[in-house]
Amino acid sequence: MSDTPEKHIKPAVKTALEMGPIFAFFAGYIALRDHVFTIAGTEYSGFIVMTALFIPILAASTFVLWRLTGRLSAMQIMTLVLVVVFGGLTIWLNDERFFKMKPTMIYLMFGGILGVGLLRSKSYLSLVLGEVMPLDVEGWRKLEFRMMLFFFGLAIANEAIWRTMTTDTWVKFKTFGLPIAMLAFFMAQSGLMARHSTEVADEDTPE
Repeated sequence: MSDTPEKHIKPAVKTALEMGPIFAFFAGYIALRDHVFTIAGTEYSGFIVMTALFIPILAASTFVLWRLTGRLSAMQIMTLVLVVVFGGLTIWLNDERFFKMKPTMIYLMFGGILGVGLLRSKSYLSLVLGEVMPLDVEGWRKLEFRMMLFFFGLAIANEAIWRTMTTDTWVKFKTFGLPIAMLAFFMAQSGLMARHSTEVADEDTPE
């Protein structure tokens, strides 16, 4: 899917498709968290029911995003796969812990991929974000190292929160905490991006 030329869509539409399923899960969980549903003789909590609804919602939004843009990032594809796998285990075993582990697996996987890239002196991140953030080789190396640590930190945070705090706290952390942490991380890298931007070098070069 990544080989298809990307079509441009409005940023608001892209953001809605990417974040919509997450906020839908949050709203649905808040509405159903105090309910227990009996299906085929088995009782399911509101969390389990919303997990079952979240899977097709995310799949549909991902499909629409692909149809509109002509491509999906590796992160979007892996996220969908892990949601299906861990969401499916959650429903099948009627155990919400599996879905709570899903962000941990995602961030460990991304952190591991960046770590492998650093060891091999290959910039995997630049393949995904190169057009958005044109950086020199040193800039990508520094950013990838920081992102690797950041992803590992998010994995640790997710494990600590779901294992020691309430489901309500974890849902709020997943819905609001993780996106805010991601935004804060990239804002904190503004200095690095400015110092290592290749656009600056191009503008300073006489025609």
